[in-house]
Amino acid sequence: MDSGSTPERWRRFPLTAEGTLRDPRARRALDELHDKPLNFDRNDRAGWTRQAGWRIDDYRQPLPSEPPGQPQPGGSWERARALMRDYEFADPRIVRAVYHPGRPLEGRDLLLEVRFLGLRFRFGVRVSGVIDEVRRVAGREVRVWGWSYSTLQGHLETGQMEYEVWKWLDMGTVEFRIHVVSRASRIGNPFIRLGFRLFGRREQVRFARRACARMACLVSGDAQVPPASSIAVAEEPRLRAGR
Repeated sequence: MDSGSTPERWRRFPLTAEGTLRDPRARRALDELHDKPLNFDRNDRAGWTRQAGWRIDDYRQPLPSEPPGQPQPGGSWERARALMRDYEFADPRIVRAVYHPGRPLEGRDLLLEVRFLGLRFRFGVRVSGVIDEVRRVAGREVRVWGWSYSTLQGHLETGQMEYEVWKWLDMGTVEFRIHVVSRASRIGNPFIRLGFRLFGRREQVRFARRACARMACLVSGDAQVPPASSIAVAEEPRLRAGR
């Protein structure tokens, strides 16, 4: 638990989607995302290159293996899928998501509350794709489930993050994967722009690496790493970017 937080400053509702929706400010900010457009062109995939200024990152986290064949009931692959669906793998000391859990995953708006420079910023993203398929990679079959979200107007970045759980059917190897395509968006506030230029990349990498480590611990049942929904939320100053 974050040693910089004190019990007196914790909110008294749990960090579940239902719990965070009890905060009227968070619910209002989430509902305002409905009419916001993406802040980049998703159809221009051919232009998502490093030469065009995009950062492209891939992370791979091994998870406990299963017997060969389709995913086992209650096995690593299914446990990872459940954690991904509820955004439990994200470290709530860095980012938490507010959303309407009863709505379909694809097309769902998420309000991300990101801790940065000692403040909490609220940004919007939208789930832009959900996959459940068997792929053939280098002559091997792999079962893949995952989803991706794209950044909305007002976000400090433009781009897309993809979260997937893979099971190689021939060997039973299970992996959690993150694929990121991003670059900085136009930031009007000069203080935030400077801070993001200095620390934004570091925090992005930190988030992804912590997500991978948490996923491995949660799937393995490590009692020292609780799900995000069981961690109290510390009250901190807020600044809503993109306004």
